[in-house]
Amino acid sequence: MPLPTFRDGNVLAGPLSGVFAADVTAAWLRCPDCGCEAPVAALCVYDAGPGAVARCAGCDRVALRVARQGDTVWVDFGGGGALRFTVPDGP
Repeated sequence: MPLPTFRDGNVLAGPLSGVFAADVTAAWLRCPDCGCEAPVAALCVYDAGPGAVARCAGCDRVALRVARQGDTVWVDFGGGGALRFTVPDGP
């Protein structure tokens, strides 16, 4: 079975722009497994499903998940809890 292709973390700019005022792709994330520190833009993002799954570029651990349904956006930090935001309908 072929591996799914991923895109870099810049694809999260759209889904998260309605939630955060700052450019989230410039924020840094530390992987709890391997300790790798990198900007969100460097994450490996799989977005072919109903949401986006971003994995650490160092060890492939799930770093965060983003999903939107209507006016609700979920940001799941995998083991660190999840944030739920209500945002206007749109992209």
